[in-house]
Amino acid sequence: MELIVFDLDGTLLGADHRISEFTAETLKLLSANNIAYTVATGRNLHSAQEIIAGHGFCLPHIYINGVIVWDPGSQSLSLGNFLSNAEADHVIRAAITEHVTPFVHCVTEDHRHFIYHPPVQHDFEQRLLDMFFSRLVSNVLPLHQMPANSQITNISMLGTNPTITAIEMNISDEDHLVAYSGMAMENKQLKWMDIHHSQASKGNALKQLRHQLGVSRVLCFGDSDNDLSMFAMADEAYAPANAKDDVKAASTGIIGHHNEDGIARFLRERFGL
Repeated sequence: MELIVFDLDGTLLGADHRISEFTAETLKLLSANNIAYTVATGRNLHSAQEIIAGHGFCLPHIYINGVIVWDPGSQSLSLGNFLSNAEADHVIRAAITEHVTPFVHCVTEDHRHFIYHPPVQHDFEQRLLDMFFSRLVSNVLPLHQMPANSQITNISMLGTNPTITAIEMNISDEDHLVAYSGMAMENKQLKWMDIHHSQASKGNALKQLRHQLGVSRVLCFGDSDNDLSMFAMADEAYAPANAKDDVKAASTGIIGHHNEDGIARFLRERFGL
């Protein structure tokens, strides 16, 4: 069995964070030819499923960079590598010190996603909060309501480059944390950052999935630092033209831009679709 693994933002998706008609048709052709594929993304289950629903993603999905694996067939959720309360407290304090609002993401055993946060301090954070609230409604709550035994999957935030850099430096002494950051697509003067346990990675989750499914060969596609772990364990790894330089350097090859259906066009040629 050969398995194709897609990152979403900056890779399979265009700048509008959606699957284009051309890519959607390509996914149908993969399914029709019994070519297996799935997703490995930094997004959480809820935000990703809004995008990939109806596009034939029937195999287990990797979310939050490997913290969660969701099997749509059995409707089961595999969880692991949560942040400890001490680690989360350190991140929260570092963010608040820089006047940045940390959004603490938690998941319950019955698959519910909660986000806890202190008061927002900036208009762009309020817009992010409004987006969270539109998806989760009553599951977005003040930080002081977060239960002490919460299963914390990750902490996300949005800020200027100096503040995000300062936060990353502040938490650099935490051995079990990893931070990914990048330019915010909505505002190039801002950066996003996502922090989770260092043992949670796309590569580690994909290793387990490879064994579970009996996969003989893995082809993956990604554009950012959080894709490097799955590049390292894949048989072939491809970076779109818009990918970061270190990701391109680690890839098997560089293909078309994500805004030009680069992955879909490569797959049609590769598999003669």
